Amino acid sequence: MASREQQHTKKVPLFPFLSLLCFASVFLLLSLSRKTSSPSPSPSHSYYRTFKTRTPDSTPCDYSDGSWIHQPDPKPARYDATCKEIFRGWNCISNNKSNGFDLTTWRWKPRTCDLPPFDPLAFLHKFRDTNIGFVGDSLNRNMFVSLFCTLKRVSSEVRKWRPAGADRGFTFLRYNLTIAYHRTNLLARYGRWSANANGGALESLGYREGFRVDIDVPEGTWAEAPAFHDILIFNTGHWWWAPSKFDPVKSPMLFFEKGEPIIPPIPPQVGLDMVLKHMVLFVEKRLQPGAIKFFRTQSPRHFEGGDWDQGGSCQRLQPLLPEQVEEIFSLKNNGTNVEARLVNEHLYKALKGSGFHILDITRMSEFRADAHPSTSGGKKHDDCMHWCLPGITDTWNDLLIEHLNNIKFRD
Repeated sequence: MASREQQHTKKVPLFPFLSLLCFASVFLLLSLSRKTSSPSPSPSHSYYRTFKTRTPDSTPCDYSDGSWIHQPDPKPARYDATCKEIFRGWNCISNNKSNGFDLTTWRWKPRTCDLPPFDPLAFLHKFRDTNIGFVGDSLNRNMFVSLFCTLKRVSSEVRKWRPAGADRGFTFLRYNLTIAYHRTNLLARYGRWSANANGGALESLGYREGFRVDIDVPEGTWAEAPAFHDILIFNTGHWWWAPSKFDPVKSPMLFFEKGEPIIPPIPPQVGLDMVLKHMVLFVEKRLQPGAIKFFRTQSPRHFEGGDWDQGGSCQRLQPLLPEQVEEIFSLKNNGTNVEARLVNEHLYKALKGSGFHILDITRMSEFRADAHPSTSGGKKHDDCMHWCLPGITDTWNDLLIEHLNNIKFRD
């Protein structure tokens, strides 16, 4: 009886059931894709590419090994000369530098991988509720301004704010993302020193004036930064080889530790090693849990024919060839711009075994003798140290954010 009733039971049509199943599957896939994909950039910013998906076993890329590729086809600007945060001397387009517009048409291509321009909108979404601090000299401000102008192009709701002693800072309100620049020339605290009338260890050696550098005390402008920021980018180096400021005879660097002068006095390169050692330890002790810290390598200068105060200039309008780079920067030649690789030797030694990530921008930047303000910088001499904006520091930020993305993926 039961078997007969089963035979006479009304059959469910197969086609509507399969249609319903297909619809449910498509809906599920769409839902999952919304959850896992990054926010799409606005159509007006299609120049930027979104973050790449990486696998844990992917081969690391040596971003310092590559070449500059010219892409003359016009593309939407990352930002333009109207960004008010650009320091006047760095605004090469407004200052009518002959190759100011052309600087945006060069792209750094690593030999074994790719370095895409970062997507600012995706970055704001991914790093919402994040504080980012640049700590260092004016070359780090160069990089900070580049990042600010790029982000402001896609998110104009910005409030000025100088957190934790910063020289400059901004919060992107919709994303609660803060970026700040903490100015410090040596990382360590320093100031004018004059001989004491009552004498002392330095006075007994004949010193009458100079600059006191406390190797174990961070400059106040950034001392609170490690406890505040989630991401930190440090640099130093340019002021350590600045005889116009720290004249070895008239106003030498005089190093102090624990409040007492280091006797016998040490030369600047030894002082740099000691400062780096102390500052690395200071940062690692004060850094908040989960924070990420970078140390950017030295930004190269491109003075030719003499140093900045000896008639040196940078008139090139094209990137250097590899053989020209070696001619200008090789340590064997002891040239005008040899400091870049010298400073890096000190950095790598000090950072070995630390928790710092190294942001290596030196090699890619050595090629770009064409990318400085030069005579358009508004100074009495050629500015062959800072960089035009827009310009090469945009690529530094591409590299920074590519590294950040990889670190986030691993974590």
